[in-house]
Amino acid sequence: MSALPGTVYLVGAGPGDEGLITLRGAELLASADVILHDQLIGPRALEAARSDAELIDVGKIGGGKQVPQEVTNELIIEHALAGRSVVRLKGGDPFVFGRGGEEAIACLERGIAVEVVPGVTAGIAAAAYAGIPVTQRGVSSAVAFVTGHENPDKPETQIDWPALAAFPGTLVFYMGVRSLGRIAEALISGGRPGEQPAAVIERGTFPAQREVVGTLETIAQIAEEAEIKAPAITVIGDVAALGEEIGWRDRAQPLAGKTIAVTRARAQASALAARLSALGAEVVEAPAIKIEPLNPELPDLARYDLLCLTSPNGVEQLFAALGDARDLAGLTVAAIGPGTARALLTHGIKADVVPDRSIAEALVEALVDVPIERALIARAEEARDVLPDALRARGAEVDLLALYRTVAEPLDDAARAAALGADYATFTSASSARFFHEAAGTLDGPRLISIGPVTSEQLRELGYEPAVEASDHTPDGLVAALIADAATR
Repeated sequence: MSALPGTVYLVGAGPGDEGLITLRGAELLASADVILHDQLIGPRALEAARSDAELIDVGKIGGGKQVPQEVTNELIIEHALAGRSVVRLKGGDPFVFGRGGEEAIACLERGIAVEVVPGVTAGIAAAAYAGIPVTQRGVSSAVAFVTGHENPDKPETQIDWPALAAFPGTLVFYMGVRSLGRIAEALISGGRPGEQPAAVIERGTFPAQREVVGTLETIAQIAEEAEIKAPAITVIGDVAALGEEIGWRDRAQPLAGKTIAVTRARAQASALAARLSALGAEVVEAPAIKIEPLNPELPDLARYDLLCLTSPNGVEQLFAALGDARDLAGLTVAAIGPGTARALLTHGIKADVVPDRSIAEALVEALVDVPIERALIARAEEARDVLPDALRARGAEVDLLALYRTVAEPLDDAARAAALGADYATFTSASSARFFHEAAGTLDGPRLISIGPVTSEQLRELGYEPAVEASDHTPDGLVAALIADAATR
């Protein structure tokens, strides 16, 4: 007996910024068996998908490679009839120039249940990210969304250009960047004032968003000179002049327009990448290292009076082996810095000793007045001996517990080229600098941002002077250093 058809979910992903997807959309992404997705979605939009979900790219980009709509429809139907849960993830909103209606009808005709999950459409979102409200009290009380790229097979246009020219509000054109001259000419011929403000927004809500502003009469030439490419939307109306006044991204997203390579281990890279993306950066994830657990047998912790943890990775590996935070009762717990202390807090442990700087020398200083007879240092397999040597010099008995090792992760050609072509490359450890250099063969190209003196010293040993070293040796300090440097460039 054949399986019952699965449900097809037409989900709007928004125009680029992954944060604009709805809660319902994210929920469906996390449960779907099959996801057929556009190309014009955020680079991390699919991270919520199950590891065993089938991902199929059926995207279209104006002027580029096309997947015929009929093929997309058949793929949706094929998987649904096989009993799978299918998400059709579409850029923007499924029912605003997204051909979602066609896909819904094709499914319903085959007896397949459909749910539509609206998304934020580009005409509103891209304009908003450029500081342009498509309606504004006293300026525009209506907005019209218009396709700038009609079906070329139609014998005549469906657009009434004189009526559109007379429309008393904002006009937002989708997909019309290559037809902008013709659009402007038709509107002016229909009576729209040539001096009316106009703006074109390329890659709206993406980190690489850029916009040009002019008048209806000049905007086509301005966009051509700026080499504006699809995807882009055009806003025509008096509200287009408000972008300069309202423009908020430079303040709220100080890294807008910057490309930043993140080289830390993949498990830790996502949090830093998300933080940088929220600040407007286009993030290139190029992890050159990975964490390999060693799964050691833990010693009797009751024998020690001091436990030192030297990284958040060490904390995670310790608790993977420990299982119960109560085993740390009676120990003085020292963390090498705020980041490691925060990792301990997630397991219910508040560190007794936390230096302000995340380096071994600072922890040595912070332990000066702490009585120590026997210490356990939980750390990576290969690590600096500053801390154990200093404690032994004080007469303490010191044992080392290697919890994990840091090993190289191969870097493919695309990731290498993207990272070396970025504005910045970030390094959160000496090993990330060493292994990235080994994988890429060079560090030439981006400005090098170091998390602290140990990492900076490794960069110098490789023959490169860091452009910036974070004063606070944490990921937050690294981000602050990036923002400060970007403001000067």
